[in-house]
Amino acid sequence: MEYTVKNKIDFDTKIAVLMGGPSSEAEVSRRSGKNVFAALQRLGYKNSELIEVDENLPITLREKGIEVVYNAMHGKYGEDGCIQGMLEAMQIPYTGCGVMASSVCMNKEYTKNILKEAGIPLIKSVLVRKGEDYKEKIKELKYPFMLKPVSEGSSIGMYKVNTPQEMEECFKKSAQCGQDVMIEEYLEGKSLTVGVLEDGEKMFATEILEFRTKTEWYDYEAKYTAGLTEFILPAELSADMTAKVKKIAINAFNACACRGVSRVDFLVANNTPYVLEINTSPGMTDLSDLPAQSKATGINYDTLVQIILNGAGLNK
Repeated sequence: MEYTVKNKIDFDTKIAVLMGGPSSEAEVSRRSGKNVFAALQRLGYKNSELIEVDENLPITLREKGIEVVYNAMHGKYGEDGCIQGMLEAMQIPYTGCGVMASSVCMNKEYTKNILKEAGIPLIKSVLVRKGEDYKEKIKELKYPFMLKPVSEGSSIGMYKVNTPQEMEECFKKSAQCGQDVMIEEYLEGKSLTVGVLEDGEKMFATEILEFRTKTEWYDYEAKYTAGLTEFILPAELSADMTAKVKKIAINAFNACACRGVSRVDFLVANNTPYVLEINTSPGMTDLSDLPAQSKATGINYDTLVQIILNGAGLNK
């Protein structure tokens, strides 16, 4: 059955769709932003417009009299609390998570620390800070590993390593992102992702998306190149595991004080659903996970955009 939702934002409202910026994920953000803008126009928000983020953004928003922001940015500055803090100071309502949740979830270490306290299942990992020698830290882990810069998205700077020789080369590349590096044990299992949405007083998880890649793991190429990933919707899970994954997704969302919308990534291995990370500004491109998950839940793209727009201000 098709999901319906009423608009809570007046159709005459001046809405800015923020996209681009200096992030390494700027191009993906532009693709998200253009899709969201088109949806807003179809929905009847004729005073909505696309704005490319630059250092003059506060002036631009004031000059245009923007009343609400739809944040379609991904990665640094747009997803880490920076834009959110600026909009808070300007008292402009915006979509998605607030300052704290955005900054926490952009950092894989802080996210794991909070989720651990909440009793969420996590894969064993260690953090190597800039300048530290990784060799001592990985003694408590077992090969193969996944290397993850703590504050990058879209799998940028991530590598799978199978041997000490690969480790030396790949760690240098991962560290070139200029961040601490999380080293996580690599487990074989089902890769899943599930959206969490707030519609008024109601919070719910979307259908679970399972993906099987033609690459070794779900890297940048697999995420944004058509044909490289097979999507299974709904995921091929037992009813019990489906319910468990959805419940953990909502618990993780709440533990990190997320608002409006997020997407929680999982790996199910040894009958345990491990949370990998929380994405507080999920992609809205033609190939993005959240629109596909929502469609399988009965929520078409335009309705999804309306739900997210309705949440502007929930992040207070």
